[in-house]
Amino acid sequence: MDYRIKCLPSGVLIFTITRVDTRNAVNFRVMEGLQEAIEQASSADVRALVITGEGGQAFCSGGDLSVFHALRTEEEAYGMLSKMGEILYRLAVLPKPTIALINGTAVGGGCEIASACDFRVAKIGAKLGFIQGSLAITTGWGGGTLLFERIGTAHSLKLLSEASVYRAEQLDHIGFINQVVDEADEAAAESFLEKELSVSSGVLSAYKQIQIRKWEATGLHDRMMQEVRQCAILWAKEDHHRAVDGFLNKK
Repeated sequence: MDYRIKCLPSGVLIFTITRVDTRNAVNFRVMEGLQEAIEQASSADVRALVITGEGGQAFCSGGDLSVFHALRTEEEAYGMLSKMGEILYRLAVLPKPTIALINGTAVGGGCEIASACDFRVAKIGAKLGFIQGSLAITTGWGGGTLLFERIGTAHSLKLLSEASVYRAEQLDHIGFINQVVDEADEAAAESFLEKELSVSSGVLSAYKQIQIRKWEATGLHDRMMQEVRQCAILWAKEDHHRAVDGFLNKK
C-alpha cells in the first residue's frame, strides 16, 4: 500500500503517503488514496484532514517521474495532470479545515498539495520549492493558481518563477508556512488545531463556505484547469523530456 488513512480520537483524519523509497512521490495509487481520504473527511465524524508523508525526510517530492515520464504527448500528460488537478480542487473546497503537515522536503507537486490545504505546518529546516520551472514545465495540478489564492501576488510569482528551494523558516514571514515546529507529527497537528477542535464543526464548515463561495464566484476550478492545460502543452515539448532525462540520469 502506498498510503495510509487513519482517524484520531480527536476526529482528525490523517492521510500519509508511505512511499519512503521514492521520497513519497505521487503515483496513481496515491492519487486514489487521497481521493478516498477526501471522501472520508466529508463524514460528519471527521473534524479536520491532515496530509503528511512517512518518515522524517520527505513530505512529498511531487509526481513520480519514473512513472510519469512515460507520458509523452499533451493529451497523455493532460490525463494525469487533470486527474490530480480535480483531486486538489476537491481538497481545496472541502468544507473542513485541512493541514499540510510538512515533515520533510516538499518540492514540485508536493508544494502544490500543500497549496491546496488551508494551513501548512512545517518541520524546522524542511526544504520547499516550486521547482517545476527547472524541468521546463509549470505547476500542473492547479497548485500555482492556489498559491496565488494563499499569499500575495509578488511572493507567489517570485516562488514560482525562481524554481528555487527554500527552508520552511524563510517562507514563514510571507504566510506560506503558518507554523514552524520542531517535529511535524500528529501531536503538532492536533496542537495547531487545538482551538478549532473545540468549536462546533458546523461553525468551521460555515466559515470555510465563505471562502468556497468566493472561489466559485471567481471560477477557481476553471482557472486551475487552464493551468493544467498549459502545463500539458509544455510537458509534451522536447525541452521538458530532455530536462527529465537529465534529472533521472543524475539520480
